[in-house]
Amino acid sequence: MDASRIARIAVFAGVVAVMGTTPAVSVPGIAVPITLQTLGVMLAGLMLSPLEAFLAMALFVGMVATGLPLLPGGRGGLAVFTGPSAGFLLGFAPAAAAIAALAPVARRATQGRSSAWTTAGYFASAVLGGIVVLYAVGVPVGAWNTGTSPGTFLRGSMVFLPGDLLKAAGAAAVAVSVFRAAPFLRPQVAR
Repeated sequence: MDASRIARIAVFAGVVAVMGTTPAVSVPGIAVPITLQTLGVMLAGLMLSPLEAFLAMALFVGMVATGLPLLPGGRGGLAVFTGPSAGFLLGFAPAAAAIAALAPVARRATQGRSSAWTTAGYFASAVLGGIVVLYAVGVPVGAWNTGTSPGTFLRGSMVFLPGDLLKAAGAAAVAVSVFRAAPFLRPQVAR
């Protein structure tokens, strides 16, 4: 792996870490806070290759596991993996990799069309990877950790859906703008 790929991995792990410095919003009835970190997961997925995106999020999760206070409220360490948001944290790497695998498909499908089509394709990629895959990991683990049924935990998690959809739209718009301004940053060109 060359230095530029390592730098991209480190930068996006850092982006998610910085997003953890913003205050979390507590949601009544569920112990999982709303944070900007899932926006970083979506950005990593849209802007990196699948391997880079997976490694960037795995690096971030590894730093949290070692005790670095990178989660909102200055949380870190192994104890966070026993809480209700553990599954979402564990889902960061597979979600980012899924987005990164879907984004080139969206780009090819919308090639030659307006940037609105590309944005819509990236939005779909971010929704499928950053919401569907993330919830597929986060809900069962959160239910297990809280002693509730997956259905109950999923219903409680639906409060996050509007914000996650906004994050997906924002990530898609940012990715399209960045790639329009600097096409050399696209993952397959950067390889």
